[in-house]
Order: sequence, then C-alpha cells, then structure tokens
Amino acid sequence: MTTTIKIDFVSDVSCPWCAIGLYALEAALHRLSGEVDADLHFQPFELNPGMPPEGQDISAHLTQKYGSTPEQQAASREAIRMRGADLGFVFRKEGRDRIYNTFTAHRLLHWADVATTRPSGLQRALKRELLAAYFTRGESPASHGVLLEAVSTVGLDVHRARAILAGDEYADAVRERERLYLDAGIHAVPAVIIDDRHLISGGQPVEVFEAALRRVASGKTPA
Repeated sequence: MTTTIKIDFVSDVSCPWCAIGLYALEAALHRLSGEVDADLHFQPFELNPGMPPEGQDISAHLTQKYGSTPEQQAASREAIRMRGADLGFVFRKEGRDRIYNTFTAHRLLHWADVATTRPSGLQRALKRELLAAYFTRGESPASHGVLLEAVSTVGLDVHRARAILAGDEYADAVRERERLYLDAGIHAVPAVIIDDRHLISGGQPVEVFEAALRRVASGKTPA
C-alpha cells in the first residue's frame, strides 16, 4: 500500500546544496517506489535577497560573505561537483562565475505550483531546469530570456510566463511564503519539511532521506 507524504522543499535556485538535496531526495523516493508517493512543493528562500539583478562575482561574494579563500572555494567546488556527479547532477567543473538575484525565478516557480491549468509535476520540472541552467550551463536565473527558455523546455505556457515577468504578479505571495519559513526558524537551505511536522536540514545523503520517509510513512517520527 502506497502512503502519500506531503513534502515542502524550501530552497533557492542559486544554492548548490539544494541541487544535491533535491537529487538525493528524488533518489530516495525512487527507492521507495510503491511504498511512498510524494506530494512535492517547492517553496521560496532567497540566500541573497538584496542581490542586484546583474549579480556579483562569485569569488568576491563568497569571500565577502564567508571569508573563504580562493583555495577553500576551489576545494568546496570540487567536493560539490563530485557529490552532484554521484547523484546524476552535473555541476560545471569551472563552477559559477556570478551569483544572481533569484526572486523572479521564485515567482515563476510559485506560478508553476498554483496554476490551475498546469499538468502535475511541472513545478518540479521547472525547478530542475533552473538548477541546470545555473549550475550546469552557467546561465543567469535573473535573465528573463533564461527563465522563458526554461518555461518553454518543461512545457509551461510561455505567453503566460512572459506576462508574469512583465509585472509583479505573485510577488506578494512569494514574500509571504519567505516570511513564513523565516519566522519558523529556517535560515539555511535546503530545508525539507515532511507533512508540516518533520524537518530534514541540508543536502543529506540518499539513505538519510530514505530512512526518514520510511519512518514517517510507517507513522514513526524520523530520527
């Protein structure tokens, strides 16, 4: 008998550990096929809400924000790249050039979740495409052209998306969701919330997600 579990995946499209966490979660769900079915929703979180649309050089940003050296950044980038490769996600070997504002991307992701006419699963497809655009191809998630290409690739309505980008539709809804999770004490992502009760923080290994989902499905609290 399959148990349906609601999962809110709180994350940012400019967060490498969010890509790792998503692909690990999906691998866990694949292992649990026939046991667990996920009602998966992607919720907004901005790592850098004050970032201008043109972004900032990634090395300068990481040094400014975390005090890391270029050598430490290179080592971290390679570790992330290898974790991604193990899960089937490709990080560019040279890494990211810049960090960008992601608010508009979150508006489109919110639309993909709430649009009444969209087929199921398209928010998840859009999330994966936006992660690939940034981390695999080095494209800007603040670029309307990149966003519309992602919308087209996954089969969402490009004309509707263009209208959303032309205004501020869903801006208030996204900010409300962001405040909700900040007020709940979430200050780092990914944060995976299961059935509005259980929290798994960080880009955990597949086995951690698998064990937690199995425990929730069987009525037990995850360790």
